[in-house]
Amino acid sequence: MLSSSSGPSAGPTTGRWLMPALSLAYLLFSRFLIGFRSEQLVLVALCNGCYFASATTRRFIIGFSIFVVFWVLYDYLRAFPNYTYRAVDVAQLYHTEKDLFGIHCQGVLLTPNEFWLRHTTVFLDVLCGVFYLCWVPIPLAFAGYLFFRNRPLFFAFALTFLLANLLGFVVYYLHPAAPPWYVQQHGLQFQPLMMGSTAGLARFDNYLGVPIFQAIYAKNANVFAAMPSLHSAYPAVVFFYALKNKSGLFNWFFLTVMLGIWFAAVYTSHHYVLDVMAGISIALASIFIIQFLLANSRHFKQVIAAFMRATAPVE
Repeated sequence: MLSSSSGPSAGPTTGRWLMPALSLAYLLFSRFLIGFRSEQLVLVALCNGCYFASATTRRFIIGFSIFVVFWVLYDYLRAFPNYTYRAVDVAQLYHTEKDLFGIHCQGVLLTPNEFWLRHTTVFLDVLCGVFYLCWVPIPLAFAGYLFFRNRPLFFAFALTFLLANLLGFVVYYLHPAAPPWYVQQHGLQFQPLMMGSTAGLARFDNYLGVPIFQAIYAKNANVFAAMPSLHSAYPAVVFFYALKNKSGLFNWFFLTVMLGIWFAAVYTSHHYVLDVMAGISIALASIFIIQFLLANSRHFKQVIAAFMRATAPVE
């Protein structure tokens, strides 16, 4: 959706119609593919607003085009439900989780999700809800910081983030998987669903009296995309690049958020431990691939250099 012009007047002059044209094409294609959604207008307004507001915001949105690509692709997944391509893993994943990580409680072998469902507390409900709200804002906030303070690392981070999502999407379609709450609510037999559930996060909403997660998950059409847990992958990517950035005390904050999200994913019955481990594996694989390309691929370095030029301030 974005032009690579970088000067204070180059964008509006040479690419004056590119952003509106791409925005219109995006809206028309989205209308055809998944139908109109208000979030599409928000995205278009944000991209155009940043592109035309100033040279600084133009460079910013060009850099963040990597995240825009992620959002568009994620939104388009709803047009192609993964359960229509391959059988959904419901029972096998549940039993494997119980065999590997089962907890004996009052003479019954439970999955970690079932164990925590019997041992909820208000403190953990609120704490896990707070951690889960960090899922996207923390990576985006960290990306914004890197964009202005460490531009080369920003592009490495952004491309790792995008790659983690792409790898996760591939696994979604190769191995559709039901989340723990699905088993709790519908049993071990598959039946198609087009709307997600807040599961344990409903307790957070009930405590605050505000339907925060209900509003989020009512729009989630990727019900059978529990494995890998991208909720678990994102903070791992953030933590790695925070360490590379030598972020000092903030590294402890990012470590806490990462561990908190991993626990919350299981506590709230949104993911199995296996899902979390798969998400961590996706993060590590993405980090390795991008770092390998940065060290060994001349063409990849040229891509990064092109991004750097497109977002560089005019002397």
